Amino acid sequence: MIPVTTLPLDSLRSIFGDNMQTDVPLARYTAARVGGLADVLITVNSAKELEMTAKELWAKVIPYLILGGGSNVLVSDEGVRDVVIFNRAREIRFDEDASHPAVWAESGANFGSLARRAANKGLSGLEWAAGIPGTVGGAVFGNAGAHGGDVAGCLEMAEILHQDGRKENWTTEEMDYSYRTSRLKRENLPDVILAASFSLEHSFAEEVQRQMDEFSAFRHQTQPPGASMGSMFKNPPGDYAGRLIDESGIKGTRVGQAEISPLHANFFINHGDASATDIYKLIVFARDTVSKKFDVNLELEIELAGDWNLAIGK
Repeated sequence: MIPVTTLPLDSLRSIFGDNMQTDVPLARYTAARVGGLADVLITVNSAKELEMTAKELWAKVIPYLILGGGSNVLVSDEGVRDVVIFNRAREIRFDEDASHPAVWAESGANFGSLARRAANKGLSGLEWAAGIPGTVGGAVFGNAGAHGGDVAGCLEMAEILHQDGRKENWTTEEMDYSYRTSRLKRENLPDVILAASFSLEHSFAEEVQRQMDEFSAFRHQTQPPGASMGSMFKNPPGDYAGRLIDESGIKGTRVGQAEISPLHANFFINHGDASATDIYKLIVFARDTVSKKFDVNLELEIELAGDWNLAIGK
């Protein structure tokens, strides 16, 4: 049974009004189409609203989770007791006339869409990101990458809101990137990414689109369709998580309606009615199997969100 919320609903409603909802099914907000109820969901439509919301919740000492595209997160079937901030801050501005063109985007903007818009303008540098389903904020936070490119290679600055109210523009060096992580992620810092800018280069729209089409064709050949969170595990040094799972002989394993994809073993697919617990059981099974066979401990690339005490037996 989901516990009665301890959040101050009346107080929150007086601040956020119609932007606040209660008992919201989070499956509709996640790429895997799983997840229980959020006690409170607050929608923000601009970086300014995101800043205000974070400051209000910090002042009231109310924990929160920011949810953007929901492509790299597994939300528990038991739901989320913290406030969920649904980030729809999506403004995008191109500086395409400069000798060094760039694009600035709020953190809720879709990163793949941003890359495609750059391509349409004949601006190169984000071709690798065209198939990434998450948001700018998620990409900056986790150093998203594909096809040999990543955020660390093109970020100019990230606008960071600190818990004391200060705002700073962090460079790539200050983000302290490494493979699929950043200082914010690694140190579990409470700071909020409001926006980011990325360096681009002048090119020709046809050439940029050709490169994106090649990446897209490769992705369709090697990655399964359907509801998933993208890559489940980080690639260990010098190897690939998908290869290790494949060589363990467990591709195609199912728990309920969740499956380790037969096409790419690092993708776990929801075939319709999977639960988050089904997917979590596959995570544990794959990690244990690879550990026993190869003595390699796979590290999650996705984030677990919500109340997982029942799923993990606590």
